[in-house]
Amino acid sequence: MSAKQILVIDDEDDIRKLIQTCLEIMGGWQVLTAKSGTEGLLLAQTAQPDAILLDVMMPDMDGTSTFQNLQANPTTKHIPVILLTARGRSTEAYKFTQLGVKGVISKPFNPQKLATQVAAALG
Repeated sequence: MSAKQILVIDDEDDIRKLIQTCLEIMGGWQVLTAKSGTEGLLLAQTAQPDAILLDVMMPDMDGTSTFQNLQANPTTKHIPVILLTARGRSTEAYKFTQLGVKGVISKPFNPQKLATQVAAALG
């Protein structure tokens, strides 16, 4: 069986690298990365990952807009999305889950628990 593939969309290089390392080593994921919402949308369409970990606050196209674009596209709307946000308040998390995301992980996250949090959010 091949490793599940996850797309990480985050504008911060250090965060992307940390997430990639955590998910590959502790979660056994094959990790693709994108540094913007636009790049992430293109990669999601072509690679068809099993899940997407999406930063909420990014320049140009934020995570909410990126998610809405993913949902509007028939080739990507089935891909489960987990939001990564520095706005981890419960009211924000509730608003995001109402949009149809699979989960919300707050920044800063515990690198040792990230793979478990992603797996739990995806069920």
